[in-house]
Amino acid sequence: MNRPSLDEPLVEYGARRVVVTITAIFCALLEIVDTTIVNVALNDMKGNLGATLPEISWVITAYAIGNVIIVPMTSWLSQQFGRRNYFAASIVLFTVCSFLCGNATGIWELVFFRFVQGLGGGALLVTSQTIITESYPSEKRGMAQAIYGLGVIIGPTLGPPLGGYIVENFSWPYIFYINIPIGVIATLLTLQFVRSPKYGEKKSIHEIDWLGIALLASAVGSLQYVLEKGHEEDWFASNAIIFCTVLAIFSFFFFIWRELSYENPIVDLRVLKNGNLRIGTILTFILGFGLYGSTFIIPLYTQSILGWNAFQAGMLMIPSALTTAFMMPIIGRLLQKGVKQHYLVAIGMAIFFFYSFWGYKILTPNTPEDAFYWPLIVRGAGLGLLFIPITTLSLSTLKGKEIGEGAAFTGMMRQLGGSFGVAAISTFISSQNMVHRSNLVSHLNSEDPLLQQRIGGMQHAFMAKGMAPDVALHSAYQGLEGIVTRQSMVLSYMDVFLYLGIMFLICIPFVLLAKGSKVKVETIAEGMH
Repeated sequence: MNRPSLDEPLVEYGARRVVVTITAIFCALLEIVDTTIVNVALNDMKGNLGATLPEISWVITAYAIGNVIIVPMTSWLSQQFGRRNYFAASIVLFTVCSFLCGNATGIWELVFFRFVQGLGGGALLVTSQTIITESYPSEKRGMAQAIYGLGVIIGPTLGPPLGGYIVENFSWPYIFYINIPIGVIATLLTLQFVRSPKYGEKKSIHEIDWLGIALLASAVGSLQYVLEKGHEEDWFASNAIIFCTVLAIFSFFFFIWRELSYENPIVDLRVLKNGNLRIGTILTFILGFGLYGSTFIIPLYTQSILGWNAFQAGMLMIPSALTTAFMMPIIGRLLQKGVKQHYLVAIGMAIFFFYSFWGYKILTPNTPEDAFYWPLIVRGAGLGLLFIPITTLSLSTLKGKEIGEGAAFTGMMRQLGGSFGVAAISTFISSQNMVHRSNLVSHLNSEDPLLQQRIGGMQHAFMAKGMAPDVALHSAYQGLEGIVTRQSMVLSYMDVFLYLGIMFLICIPFVLLAKGSKVKVETIAEGMH
């Protein structure tokens, strides 16, 4: 059986495939590292640009909104302008905006350039995945996704330690400037080596789905704003959050109606008729929730509770990333040998549950650094088992331009899963903190002789430092208040680990019910003819 004509010409061999793969990986890494590298530089930016904390957080939010708006459109834009041209233009836009971000003199100038940089960056991630998938023959798709997965899993982990090092040794603009040489090299390699598939006729300007573009931008932009800013603005106590929620719901409804009824949709929702892609899209959302959620929670805990600096917190994640990198080619080979994807995903989810439960057990107000080492190794193994099988399952039975559309869906769902994860975890920590605090305070009895003895001991310690008795007593009560606050925070973090693990555990039976891999075997067989 012959392979589809749209698929055959894009498969690369030898050195050319290596160059195309490296180019795509670097572009994916550029985009993902930039999502997290900024986090550790916010304090320096705030002081340098004279911004408030809510204002400076827009540096992250604007980038995420730009990302999520462009991702679903990438397949259509590739068809309209040619994939190589669109990919090269995205790299150029990202690189130029990196320079402009580093040179920004005001907070809103920086926010605007970050938004535009997000528009360029979102395209890099999805188009990289499509290029790598189509550069490999069907029977090697598992290995292709393993290579791509290295960038996606390691990227968020690499950001904080790299950002911490740059901020401590140079200054914050250099976190943007390091993108420039990589961007220039990637642009030249793209123009020289990346090839565009033969698409049908381009749409005229009158046939373009302008309403679809507007509805999509409105829907995902509003949703991303709600997820990023909801916790900060006390959710539905804020008129802006209520307005954006209503706007997101109506925009999504009319967007779906428009795309299913319009002749030339900006996003072809019909591709979701593919069962493998439907299952993969849901699993990708859960993976994004766990990946970005756990990448968010660990540095937060180590910095706020254990008092580590940004560089130390970032370095803690390196063993996990290295384990994932080690796992990727092994998983790729297992898939090539015909191991069913949903079995690997189920094992990965079980391992992620084990990691979360282990994390739940080791958290204390004084957890030593070495206690994190093995749980994070386990996390890395679990993520390795999840990423490649899910991505391969999603794209395994798609052909031609459907691969780009499928990659756009999975890319958007991973990003939204991460946003939902970070928003849900922030809100959950805040609410659980109140619950644990009131519970701890209810057990503090002022008549308890042990409590009185503890306060007396603290008072005498402060008096020994030269404080007056009444000031020392006040300081002792403040110290007790600090202990209760810290303990309630630790209990809240423990709850996050436990419930994150339970979420993955609950998913295992549903994953095992998936029947997607039979079709995958047929696809491999087709590719070998």
